Amino acid sequence: MDTTRSPDGTSIAYDRAGTGPAVVLVDAACCFRGFGPMRQLAELLTGDFTVFTYDRRGRGDSTDTEPYAVRREVEDLQAVIEAAGGAAAVYGFSSGAVLALHAAAAGVTISRLALLEPPVILQDVPAPPSDLEAELAELIAAGRRGDAIEHFHRGIGVPEAMVAGLRQDPAWPALADLAHTLAYDLRVTGSMTTRLLSTVTVPTLVIDSTGSDQRLRTWAVGVAAQLPDSEHRTLPGEWHGPASDTLAATLTDFLATAVEPRTP
Repeated sequence: MDTTRSPDGTSIAYDRAGTGPAVVLVDAACCFRGFGPMRQLAELLTGDFTVFTYDRRGRGDSTDTEPYAVRREVEDLQAVIEAAGGAAAVYGFSSGAVLALHAAAAGVTISRLALLEPPVILQDVPAPPSDLEAELAELIAAGRRGDAIEHFHRGIGVPEAMVAGLRQDPAWPALADLAHTLAYDLRVTGSMTTRLLSTVTVPTLVIDSTGSDQRLRTWAVGVAAQLPDSEHRTLPGEWHGPASDTLAATLTDFLATAVEPRTP
């Protein structure tokens, strides 16, 4: 594990593996280097890329700094890209995909962008705070962090069978620790607008899975339609997750022209 420092002083923990052009993987809500699909995906990509996985602020081995702002998470991603040599391709999953879009719109040095099912409801202005955010804050204030994790997943439409299995995962204590960061993801997704999407000129691939519900797939198609330089692909897979080997092969093909990393 290495660390880099964001402009507000937050320490961002990251891992680096492989050789080749730099690719940074941006996690979804509740995911960090010790939990989620990025570890397996990183292993599949390291034969062709130098892969960077990192803990978003408030998760895993990264610290946190209040007050939260989406722009601070954008700065965190820029700090990881600087550690990668100053420019990189970026792959984002779910709310992490929306964070990657914010970063591209802000001018972060992203050479190519790949997104898996970004949960973006197309709108002209940022959405007001949701009832879900207030409900999560109430649960966390009451010390019910585990309940907040489950309530969040149900609130965003995760299948009940997947929600029911969360408490059995060995990473459950770490998941409860990061419950407060769920509000961050809601702000990331709620602040994306059609105007911002129209400013993302980075070549972008938007992906969805055959096993996902129609809502997720419609959002992916809608985001791709709003981006100036994009393509959309549907890959075989489960709910919110294409088969890892197929996803890795697709990303390798699309990101192959990523910028070679410079020496930090």
